[in-house]
Amino acid sequence: HKDLLFSRLKQAKAGLSEYTFANLYLFRQNHDYEVIMDGDVFVKGTSFDGHAYLMPTTDVRGLDRDYLKELLKTVDFLFPVPEAWLSFFGKDEFAIEYKEGDADYIYTVEKMRTFPGRRLHKKRNLLKQFLERYRHDALPLTTDRLDQARFILKDWLAASEMNEADTDYAPCLEALDRYDELVLCGGIYFAEGEPAGFVLGEEVNEETFVLHFAKARTKFKGVYQYMFNNFAKILPQKYKYLNLEQDLEKENLRIFKSSYVPDALLRKARVKLA
Repeated sequence: HKDLLFSRLKQAKAGLSEYTFANLYLFRQNHDYEVIMDGDVFVKGTSFDGHAYLMPTTDVRGLDRDYLKELLKTVDFLFPVPEAWLSFFGKDEFAIEYKEGDADYIYTVEKMRTFPGRRLHKKRNLLKQFLERYRHDALPLTTDRLDQARFILKDWLAASEMNEADTDYAPCLEALDRYDELVLCGGIYFAEGEPAGFVLGEEVNEETFVLHFAKARTKFKGVYQYMFNNFAKILPQKYKYLNLEQDLEKENLRIFKSSYVPDALLRKARVKLA
């Protein structure tokens, strides 16, 4: 479905992390995704909390309202809907809800480049420790370095002491296996000559780069701070924001992503019939 969805999702200009083909493809099993072609094109899925939904692949403001109402009878809600589209849904006909675990964490690229202020003091310290303690290097994640990224991913899983099925190990491995096909971009980082971490993502709109994955070997203290800081510094200047996606109400993800002090939480509406 790449040829069908890739350009449609770009043109929708939703700005949400789900609106990239790679995201939908890599997490197709997690959310039971299937493409529905019924007048328009939708992706049917299951939310992290077990509800059936339809995801529009175009700006809903260009669709027929009665047509959407009929489609909504087949699922629990329409999702994810950016707030810019909500004026389309009359309050008498539709109900709008939000789930905290759905929201994308948004940071300015400048914040990741500098870790400014008192609240990010610990991040600056960890970055300083990493730079002083280890010989380090940062390189583009090119196809000849994918095996090193796979090594990092396997080491990350082993150190996490989690079951593979409870992590994003499989989608991340597939992202590396289909790196070129999915038009992904990333960086790989080294400490003391060893592969230490990598980040992997893509453009979600003209101002925002979304990081689908960030994996590192935590035996190198400060490696995550080094990766985010370096990647923000080498991003093309047109990108003003980094999107680190949602936390799915997982406490470890919420703590990790909140610790970088997001500039915004990009809410995603669930729209259902009133």
